[in-house]
Formats: sequence, structure tokens, C-alpha cells
Amino acid sequence: MAATITADTSRNDLLKIAIGGLVSGVLTPLLPDVVDLLPGVPRMLRLALLALPFAVLVFIVVRRRSANPVWAALVAAVVTMVAFVAAVNAAVFIDGQMTGAAKPMRSLFAGLTGGLVGAGVMALGIARLPAGPRKAEPWMSMLVTGAIAGSLLALDTSLGLDRTSFLYPVWQAAVGVRLALALRR
Repeated sequence: MAATITADTSRNDLLKIAIGGLVSGVLTPLLPDVVDLLPGVPRMLRLALLALPFAVLVFIVVRRRSANPVWAALVAAVVTMVAFVAAVNAAVFIDGQMTGAAKPMRSLFAGLTGGLVGAGVMALGIARLPAGPRKAEPWMSMLVTGAIAGSLLALDTSLGLDRTSFLYPVWQAAVGVRLALALRR
């Protein structure tokens, strides 16, 4: 009976994290207008601020799902913002390198690259925290999930989505759940 209650609690926790990822992913493409109101903020910091909703979710996941202290959860949130900047820059770089290819193909590869880089930077940074798993195995599913979900950039591009997105809600929900699974005590 206790194992069933624990499994249900774990499923409920993962569902809450997935819903939090969906909500943060809906907020992310809405933030540029708010961030643009901040005068004198450097461009890369503006880009990092777009990741704030997901960084809050990561803070909560790291704080609740691991034995990390509060400062480590804050570091994980900052790492998430850095990962967002790295992912966007990697996607833009790949898109620029494929100038002769069709736009859907460029978006597909840019999304795969950005998703992998974002998940990879998060995994590398969070694994270094005091209670972060040091082995690669717990992080591999997060990397694969990040790359595959990143390919949704091609769908967003082909549908011309600007203020809404499939990429951010799905990526943030999936990577948030994978992070929680990697941080099992």
C-alpha cells in the first residue's frame, strides 16, 4: 500500500511539474514585450530574462526533488537562464550555417541543436550542484528529450507562430519532468 501511495505521489508531482512547464512555456513567448520595457538592459540579459518563468520552475524542482540547499536551487535557476541564451544562440548559428537549405529544414536542425544545447547546459550545470547526480546516465534522457522537443521549432516556423508556440510549452514541460526524474533522491 505504501509503495502505491509513493508511486501516485510521484506521478502527481511529475504531473504538476509538467503543468508548470506548460504554463512557463506559454508565458515565455509573451515576455519580449515586457522585457523590452526595461531601459538600458544589455541584449543577452534581455534574452536571459525570457527564461525567467522556466527558471522559476527549475528552482522549485531542484529545491523539492533533491537535497540541494536554497543557494544551489538559485544557481540552477541561473544556469537555466544561461542555457536559454546558449540554446537560442546555437539555434541562430545553425540556421545561419544552412543558408542554402529550405526554411523548414533549417528550422528543424536549428531546433534540434538549440534543444540539445539548452538541455546539455542545464545538465552540465545542475549536475555540478551538491546533490546533483554525477553520472551521465540520469541526464541522457533529458538530453534526448530536449533535442527531440527542440525540433518543434520547425512546426512553430511552418505555422508562423509568433506570440504562441508549441516549442516552449512542450520543451519546458518535458525537460522539467526529465530534470525531476534525474534528481530523484
